[in-house]
Amino acid sequence: MKYVIINGSPRKKNTWSMVKQAKANLGDDAEFEEIQLMKAKIPMCNGCFKCIMEGEDHCPHKDIVQSIIDKIRWADGIIISSPVYAMNVTGLLKNFFDHTAYLYHRPEFFEKKALIVVSTAGAGQKDVAKYIDETLRHWGFNKNYKITYACGGKEDINRKEINKISQKFHKDVSSKKLHSPKIMDLIFYNVWRAMALSKDPIEADAKYWESTGLVNHDFAPNVNLGILKKAFAKIMFSILKKVMK
Repeated sequence: MKYVIINGSPRKKNTWSMVKQAKANLGDDAEFEEIQLMKAKIPMCNGCFKCIMEGEDHCPHKDIVQSIIDKIRWADGIIISSPVYAMNVTGLLKNFFDHTAYLYHRPEFFEKKALIVVSTAGAGQKDVAKYIDETLRHWGFNKNYKITYACGGKEDINRKEINKISQKFHKDVSSKKLHSPKIMDLIFYNVWRAMALSKDPIEADAKYWESTGLVNHDFAPNVNLGILKKAFAKIMFSILKKVMK
C-alpha cells in the first residue's frame, strides 16, 4: 500500500512521534511519501478565488499545491497530522486547506481513506480532528480514522491506542472496501452537482462535473449507496435542481 504523510506541525515532537508509531502498523511493504508543510513553504493564500472560479490551475501557487494533490492521488491512504494551536490546526495546515477550497466544489477522492493524528498539550484535540475530518469528507474521502491525544506537554504517547486505530486503518485501506457515505456527504455532493447544472454555474465547476460524468450519478459511481440512500439522493437532487433553476 502507498501512503502520503502530510505533517502540519512546524517541528517533529509529540505529533510526529504519534505518526511514527502509526507508520509501524501499516505493513512492511508500505511505501511512504512525506510532506513537511514547514519545508513546502506554501505562500499564504491570498483569497483570489481563482481556484474556485477559474480552476485550480489558475492558483498563483499551483506548482506547490498541485504537487501535493498529485501525491494524494498516488496514495492509497493518507496520514494527516497537526498539533492543536489556539484550539485549531496549525497555520501551516490551515493555509494548505485554504488553497484546496476548490475541492469543496469539485470533490474527487471518493476512494481514499485517511488517518488523522492530533496531539495537544491541553485541550481541543477532538474538535481539531473533527475539523480535519469534515474537510477531507468535503474532498470526497471515503473513510477517516482519528487518533487524538492530550499529552500534557510530555513527550510520551499512548502506543496501545495508536496501534489499535492505525491497524484498523491499515486493514481498511488494504481491503479496498468502499463505505456508504454519510447523509451530509450525500447532501453536499448533490448541492454541488445541482449547482453545476444551474442557469448560471461556476464555469470550472460545470466543466468538472460534466467531464468526469459525476453529474449523471447520485454519488461517486464506485460507492454503493444502498436503496434508501439512493432514493434520498434522487429526491434531494430533484429538489435542488428546481430550487437552483
